[in-house]
Amino acid sequence: MIGHNLHTHSLFSDGKSTIEEMVKAAIEQGMHTLGMSDHAEVPFENHFAIKTGKTAEYLAEVNRLQQVYAQQIQLYLSLEIDFIPGLMEGFQPRYAGYGLDYTIGAVHLVGKDNPENLWFIDGPKREIYDDGLLSFFGGDIRAAVTAFYAQTNQMLEQESFDIIGHFDKIKMHNSDRYFLESEKWYKDLVRETLQLIKEKGVIAEVNTRGIYKKRSKSLFPSNWILAEMKQLGIPAIISSDAHHASELQLHFDTAISALKNAGYRDVIQFSHGKWNAKELA
Repeated sequence: MIGHNLHTHSLFSDGKSTIEEMVKAAIEQGMHTLGMSDHAEVPFENHFAIKTGKTAEYLAEVNRLQQVYAQQIQLYLSLEIDFIPGLMEGFQPRYAGYGLDYTIGAVHLVGKDNPENLWFIDGPKREIYDDGLLSFFGGDIRAAVTAFYAQTNQMLEQESFDIIGHFDKIKMHNSDRYFLESEKWYKDLVRETLQLIKEKGVIAEVNTRGIYKKRSKSLFPSNWILAEMKQLGIPAIISSDAHHASELQLHFDTAISALKNAGYRDVIQFSHGKWNAKELA
């Protein structure tokens, strides 16, 4: 096992365990590094992000537990930040004073400016994806997927962050119903995003959550994308996007095998405040 996970969520956002429960489980599992990355507050009513006004409490709790468990595990402080044009921009100035060790940038809501016009592409309910596709894009899947990748690209071009989270998650609720990943237009969109990830020096996560939640038959990103990432020299980091203490290292073996098959010989880890390459066992 990797023993290292930087993408996790607690009860402060949409997780199911307290931060301390996550830390204790990581120690019990023999992990050496854990990063807490609850969803950053967003300026509208929602069910997934840190509640309005609770960020200071979240930061303080991670800082407290860093001291309590300093001899047992490296515990790091982060946020998974949604990029939404007109609503969630300016990552660097917005979070500069938070004392974050690293940041994860991600797109879960496609749209801009108005909370009423956001297509939620994540979560457990496929019907929300389908309803949004119809109401916001008239059922035009190519237009919808293009909008997702355009927003992802804008985030890469405009914002400063360390790790890009599940950047092909648009495929999850599609489940080969509206488009196939083998279609040229889709591959072209992914390749454009990969070029930007390479250009900006961002770390690409290999996220196992879709598999263990049985919402995706493949990792985020898919195996063919991993192969192209390797050709471009994009660094990869393994995460489980854990929302419960029991999920901290689920399907890491799957991610390791996929990365090896793609030609990777190491992954990125964060240790003592620095990014390092760790050889895949």
